[in-house]
Amino acid sequence: MNWFKRLFAPLAAFLAIASPAAARAPQQQARPALWEVKHADSTIYLFGTIHLLPTGYHWRTPKFDKALSSSNELVVETIVDLQHPDEILNAKRELGYSAGLPPIEDRVPPAKRTRLRAMIAKTGVPEQYFTSMESWLAAFELLGVQFQEMGLKGEAGPEQILRNEFQVAKKPIGQLETNAEQLSYFDRLPEKAQRLLLEGAIDEPKGTDADFSKMLASWSRGDVKAIAFSFNRDLSGSPDLMNSLIKQRNANWTSWIEQRLTKPGTAFVAVGAGHLAGPSSVINLLSKQGYKVRRVQ
Repeated sequence: MNWFKRLFAPLAAFLAIASPAAARAPQQQARPALWEVKHADSTIYLFGTIHLLPTGYHWRTPKFDKALSSSNELVVETIVDLQHPDEILNAKRELGYSAGLPPIEDRVPPAKRTRLRAMIAKTGVPEQYFTSMESWLAAFELLGVQFQEMGLKGEAGPEQILRNEFQVAKKPIGQLETNAEQLSYFDRLPEKAQRLLLEGAIDEPKGTDADFSKMLASWSRGDVKAIAFSFNRDLSGSPDLMNSLIKQRNANWTSWIEQRLTKPGTAFVAVGAGHLAGPSSVINLLSKQGYKVRRVQ
Protein backbone atom coordinates (compact mmCIF):
# COMPACT_ATOMS: atom_id res chain seq x y z
CA MET A 1 0.00 0.00 0.00
CA ASN A 2 1.94 3.06 -1.19
CA TRP A 3 1.78 6.57 0.27
CA PHE A 4 -0.79 7.61 -2.34
CA LYS A 5 -3.33 5.06 -1.19
CA ARG A 6 -2.58 5.82 2.46
CA LEU A 7 -3.24 9.53 1.94
CA PHE A 8 -6.39 9.00 -0.08
CA ALA A 9 -7.92 6.32 2.11
CA PRO A 10 -9.95 8.56 4.45
CA LEU A 11 -11.72 10.32 1.60
CA ALA A 12 -11.54 8.17 -1.50
CA ALA A 13 -13.04 5.15 0.17
CA PHE A 14 -14.31 6.87 3.24
CA LEU A 15 -12.35 3.95 4.05
CA ALA A 16 -10.80 2.12 6.70
CA ILE A 17 -10.44 -1.21 5.04
CA ALA A 18 -9.00 -4.62 5.56
CA SER A 19 -6.69 -6.69 3.41
CA PRO A 20 -7.79 -10.34 3.30
CA ALA A 21 -4.19 -11.48 3.81
CA ALA A 22 -3.71 -9.11 6.70
CA ALA A 23 -6.95 -10.30 8.25
CA ARG A 24 -5.48 -13.79 8.35
CA ALA A 25 -2.38 -12.59 10.18
CA PRO A 26 -2.00 -13.45 13.88
CA GLN A 27 -3.88 -10.99 16.05
CA GLN A 28 -1.26 -9.64 18.42
CA GLN A 29 -1.66 -6.58 20.62
CA ALA A 30 -0.59 -3.40 18.84
CA ARG A 31 0.86 -0.42 20.68
CA PRO A 32 0.75 2.48 18.22
CA ALA A 33 2.51 5.73 19.08
CA LEU A 34 0.77 8.25 21.33
CA TRP A 35 2.13 11.59 22.59
CA GLU A 36 1.09 14.19 25.12
CA VAL A 37 1.78 17.92 25.07
CA LYS A 38 0.78 20.22 27.94
CA HIS A 39 0.62 23.94 28.50
CA ALA A 40 -0.84 25.56 31.61
CA ASP A 41 -4.23 23.86 32.15
CA SER A 42 -4.44 22.42 28.64
CA THR A 43 -3.50 18.92 27.48
CA ILE A 44 -3.47 17.53 23.96
CA TYR A 45 -2.92 13.88 23.06
CA LEU A 46 -1.55 13.20 19.59
CA PHE A 47 -2.37 9.79 18.14
CA GLY A 48 -0.98 8.57 14.83
CA THR A 49 -3.62 6.46 13.13
CA ILE A 50 -3.52 3.99 10.28
CA HIS A 51 -6.52 4.32 8.03
CA LEU A 52 -6.53 0.67 7.02
CA LEU A 53 -6.90 -2.09 9.58
CA PRO A 54 -7.71 -5.79 9.50
CA THR A 55 -11.06 -6.71 10.98
CA GLY A 56 -10.81 -7.29 14.71
CA TYR A 57 -7.27 -5.96 15.00
CA HIS A 58 -6.31 -5.25 18.62
CA TRP A 59 -4.93 -1.72 18.85
CA ARG A 60 -6.47 -0.40 22.08
CA THR A 61 -4.35 -0.41 25.24
CA PRO A 62 -4.97 0.72 28.84
CA LYS A 63 -2.75 3.77 28.29
CA PHE A 64 -4.63 4.68 25.16
CA ASP A 65 -8.05 4.26 26.79
CA LYS A 66 -6.98 6.31 29.81
CA ALA A 67 -5.91 9.19 27.57
CA LEU A 68 -9.09 8.93 25.52
CA SER A 69 -11.44 8.83 28.48
CA SER A 70 -9.82 11.93 29.97
CA SER A 71 -10.32 13.91 26.76
CA ASN A 72 -13.13 16.43 26.47
CA GLU A 73 -13.11 16.53 22.67
CA LEU A 74 -11.91 14.57 19.64
CA VAL A 75 -10.25 16.21 16.63
CA VAL A 76 -9.60 14.36 13.35
CA GLU A 77 -8.17 15.39 9.98
CA THR A 78 -11.55 15.88 8.34
CA ILE A 79 -15.05 14.55 8.89
CA VAL A 80 -16.73 12.81 5.98
CA ASP A 81 -20.37 12.40 6.94
CA LEU A 82 -21.68 9.39 5.04
CA GLN A 83 -25.22 10.09 6.22
CA HIS A 84 -25.07 13.65 4.87
CA PRO A 85 -22.53 13.65 2.01
CA ASP A 86 -23.50 17.05 0.56
CA GLU A 87 -20.36 18.75 1.86
CA ILE A 88 -17.91 16.35 0.22
CA LEU A 89 -19.96 16.18 -3.01
CA ASN A 90 -20.18 19.97 -3.27
CA ALA A 91 -16.44 20.30 -2.65
CA LYS A 92 -15.71 17.82 -5.44
CA ARG A 93 -18.02 19.64 -7.84
CA GLU A 94 -16.58 23.07 -7.07
CA LEU A 95 -12.91 22.09 -7.11
CA GLY A 96 -12.61 19.06 -9.34
CA TYR A 97 -14.13 20.04 -12.70
CA SER A 98 -12.84 22.44 -15.37
CA ALA A 99 -13.59 23.22 -19.00
CA GLY A 100 -11.09 22.73 -21.79
CA LEU A 101 -9.12 19.89 -20.23
CA PRO A 102 -7.28 17.40 -22.46
CA PRO A 103 -8.83 13.95 -22.89
CA ILE A 104 -8.25 11.82 -19.83
CA GLU A 105 -6.32 9.22 -21.81
CA ASP A 106 -3.80 11.87 -22.89
CA ARG A 107 -2.87 12.42 -19.26
CA VAL A 108 -1.25 9.02 -18.75
CA PRO A 109 1.62 7.39 -20.70
CA PRO A 110 0.52 5.43 -23.80
CA ALA A 111 1.45 2.13 -22.15
CA LYS A 112 -1.10 2.75 -19.38
CA ARG A 113 -4.05 3.86 -21.51
CA THR A 114 -5.55 0.40 -21.88
CA ARG A 115 -5.46 -0.02 -18.12
CA LEU A 116 -7.01 3.44 -17.68
CA ARG A 117 -9.90 2.64 -20.01
CA ALA A 118 -10.51 -0.65 -18.24
CA MET A 119 -10.59 1.07 -14.85
CA ILE A 120 -12.97 3.75 -16.11
CA ALA A 121 -15.26 1.08 -17.56
CA LYS A 122 -15.50 -0.57 -14.15
CA THR A 123 -16.82 2.64 -12.59
CA GLY A 124 -19.82 2.66 -14.91
CA VAL A 125 -19.19 6.35 -15.63
CA PRO A 126 -18.77 7.37 -19.31
CA GLU A 127 -15.21 8.33 -20.23
CA GLN A 128 -16.23 11.86 -21.28
CA TYR A 129 -17.13 12.64 -17.68
CA PHE A 130 -13.58 11.81 -16.63
CA THR A 131 -12.24 14.22 -19.26
CA SER A 132 -14.10 17.03 -17.50
CA MET A 133 -12.42 16.07 -14.21
CA GLU A 134 -9.13 17.54 -13.15
CA SER A 135 -6.46 14.87 -12.93
CA TRP A 136 -6.45 14.70 -9.13
CA LEU A 137 -10.21 14.09 -8.99
CA ALA A 138 -10.03 11.44 -11.70
CA ALA A 139 -7.38 9.73 -9.57
CA PHE A 140 -9.62 10.06 -6.56
CA GLU A 141 -12.56 8.42 -8.33
CA LEU A 142 -10.52 5.60 -9.84
CA LEU A 143 -8.90 4.69 -6.55
CA GLY A 144 -12.17 3.17 -5.40
CA VAL A 145 -11.81 0.64 -8.21
CA GLN A 146 -8.27 -0.08 -7.03
CA PHE A 147 -9.52 -0.98 -3.58
CA GLN A 148 -12.11 -3.33 -5.05
CA GLU A 149 -9.53 -5.02 -7.27
CA MET A 150 -7.29 -5.61 -4.27
CA GLY A 151 -10.12 -7.46 -2.56
CA LEU A 152 -10.54 -4.77 0.08
CA LYS A 153 -13.81 -4.09 1.79
CA GLY A 154 -15.25 -1.29 3.89
CA GLU A 155 -14.17 -1.51 7.52
CA ALA A 156 -14.22 0.84 10.48
CA GLY A 157 -10.75 2.20 11.22
CA PRO A 158 -9.57 4.08 14.31
CA GLU A 159 -11.03 7.47 13.32
CA GLN A 160 -14.51 6.15 12.75
CA ILE A 161 -14.41 4.08 15.93
CA LEU A 162 -13.30 7.10 17.93
CA ARG A 163 -15.95 9.30 16.33
CA ASN A 164 -18.63 6.77 17.22
CA GLU A 165 -17.48 6.66 20.84
CA PHE A 166 -17.48 10.44 21.20
CA GLN A 167 -20.89 10.70 19.55
CA VAL A 168 -22.31 8.18 22.02
CA ALA A 169 -20.68 10.07 24.90
CA LYS A 170 -22.05 13.34 23.46
CA LYS A 171 -18.60 14.87 23.43
CA PRO A 172 -17.67 17.37 20.71
CA ILE A 173 -15.86 16.23 17.57
CA GLY A 174 -13.84 18.69 15.52
CA GLN A 175 -11.75 18.64 12.38
CA LEU A 176 -8.48 20.22 11.33
CA GLU A 177 -9.66 20.69 7.76
CA THR A 178 -13.04 20.89 6.09
CA ASN A 179 -13.65 18.53 3.18
CA ALA A 180 -13.08 21.43 0.78
CA GLU A 181 -9.87 22.48 2.50
CA GLN A 182 -8.46 18.97 2.34
CA LEU A 183 -9.36 18.56 -1.33
CA SER A 184 -7.92 22.00 -2.12
CA TYR A 185 -4.43 20.69 -1.38
CA PHE A 186 -4.84 18.27 -4.25
CA ASP A 187 -6.50 20.89 -6.43
CA ARG A 188 -3.53 23.26 -6.08
CA LEU A 189 -0.98 20.66 -7.14
CA PRO A 190 0.82 21.28 -10.45
CA GLU A 191 -0.57 19.20 -13.29
CA LYS A 192 2.58 17.09 -13.36
CA ALA A 193 2.03 16.05 -9.75
CA GLN A 194 -1.67 15.44 -10.37
CA ARG A 195 -0.81 13.09 -13.20
CA LEU A 196 1.47 11.14 -10.89
CA LEU A 197 -1.57 10.64 -8.68
CA LEU A 198 -3.61 9.50 -11.67
CA GLU A 199 -0.95 6.97 -12.65
CA GLY A 200 -0.80 5.72 -9.08
CA ALA A 201 -4.56 5.20 -9.05
CA ILE A 202 -4.47 2.84 -12.04
CA ASP A 203 -1.26 0.95 -11.37
CA GLU A 204 -1.59 -2.79 -10.94
CA PRO A 205 -1.92 -3.54 -7.20
CA LYS A 206 1.06 -5.88 -7.07
CA GLY A 207 2.66 -6.67 -3.74
CA THR A 208 -0.15 -5.00 -1.83
CA ASP A 209 -0.39 -7.61 0.93
CA ALA A 210 3.35 -7.50 1.66
CA ASP A 211 3.43 -3.70 1.61
CA PHE A 212 0.37 -3.50 3.83
CA SER A 213 1.87 -5.97 6.30
CA LYS A 214 5.06 -3.91 6.60
CA MET A 215 3.10 -0.71 7.09
CA LEU A 216 0.87 -2.35 9.68
CA ALA A 217 3.85 -3.80 11.55
CA SER A 218 5.59 -0.41 11.78
CA TRP A 219 2.44 1.25 13.06
CA SER A 220 1.64 -1.57 15.48
CA ARG A 221 4.96 -1.35 17.28
CA GLY A 222 4.96 2.46 17.26
CA ASP A 223 8.08 2.53 15.08
CA VAL A 224 8.14 6.21 14.20
CA LYS A 225 11.49 5.96 12.39
CA ALA A 226 10.17 3.26 10.06
CA ILE A 227 7.01 5.27 9.36
CA ALA A 228 9.07 8.38 8.61
CA PHE A 229 11.41 6.45 6.35
CA SER A 230 8.49 5.09 4.38
CA PHE A 231 6.92 8.50 3.78
CA ASN A 232 10.22 10.23 3.00
CA ARG A 233 11.15 7.47 0.56
CA ASP A 234 7.79 7.40 -1.16
CA LEU A 235 7.57 11.17 -1.58
CA SER A 236 11.24 11.88 -2.30
CA GLY A 237 10.59 11.95 -6.04
CA SER A 238 7.95 14.68 -5.87
CA PRO A 239 8.73 17.79 -3.78
CA ASP A 240 5.39 19.28 -4.85
CA LEU A 241 3.49 16.41 -3.26
CA MET A 242 5.63 16.47 -0.12
CA ASN A 243 5.22 20.22 0.34
CA SER A 244 1.50 20.35 -0.37
CA LEU A 245 0.24 17.15 1.22
CA ILE A 246 2.61 16.84 4.18
CA LYS A 247 4.65 19.92 5.08
CA GLN A 248 1.99 22.59 4.58
CA ARG A 249 -0.66 20.63 6.40
CA ASN A 250 1.66 19.77 9.28
CA ALA A 251 2.51 23.45 9.70
CA ASN A 252 -1.17 24.39 9.72
CA TRP A 253 -2.04 21.69 12.23
CA THR A 254 0.84 22.73 14.49
CA SER A 255 -0.52 26.28 14.53
CA TRP A 256 -3.97 24.94 15.41
CA ILE A 257 -2.52 22.92 18.28
CA GLU A 258 -0.64 25.95 19.60
CA GLN A 259 -3.88 27.93 19.61
CA ARG A 260 -5.75 25.07 21.28
CA LEU A 261 -3.12 24.93 24.03
CA THR A 262 -4.17 28.41 25.12
CA LYS A 263 -7.56 27.01 26.13
CA PRO A 264 -8.27 24.77 29.15
CA GLY A 265 -9.29 21.15 28.88
CA THR A 266 -8.05 18.02 27.14
CA ALA A 267 -8.27 17.24 23.44
CA PHE A 268 -7.52 13.99 21.64
CA VAL A 269 -6.11 14.60 18.14
CA ALA A 270 -6.05 11.63 15.75
CA VAL A 271 -4.30 12.06 12.39
CA GLY A 272 -2.43 9.81 9.97
CA ALA A 273 0.74 8.41 11.52
CA GLY A 274 2.88 9.82 8.71
CA HIS A 275 2.10 13.35 9.91
CA LEU A 276 3.62 12.59 13.31
CA ALA A 277 6.86 11.08 12.01
CA GLY A 278 9.98 12.56 10.47
CA PRO A 279 11.72 15.95 10.45
CA SER A 280 8.67 17.84 9.14
CA SER A 281 6.25 16.16 11.55
CA VAL A 282 3.85 17.91 13.86
CA ILE A 283 5.83 16.45 16.78
CA ASN A 284 9.09 18.03 15.60
CA LEU A 285 7.46 21.35 14.78
CA LEU A 286 5.94 21.58 18.26
CA SER A 287 9.29 20.71 19.84
CA LYS A 288 10.99 23.46 17.83
CA GLN A 289 8.42 25.90 19.16
CA GLY A 290 9.55 25.03 22.67
CA TYR A 291 6.76 22.67 23.70
CA LYS A 292 7.65 19.55 25.64
CA VAL A 293 6.11 16.63 23.76
CA ARG A 294 6.14 13.46 25.85
CA ARG A 295 5.80 9.98 24.35
CA VAL A 296 3.03 8.23 26.29
CA GLN A 297 3.06 5.00 24.30
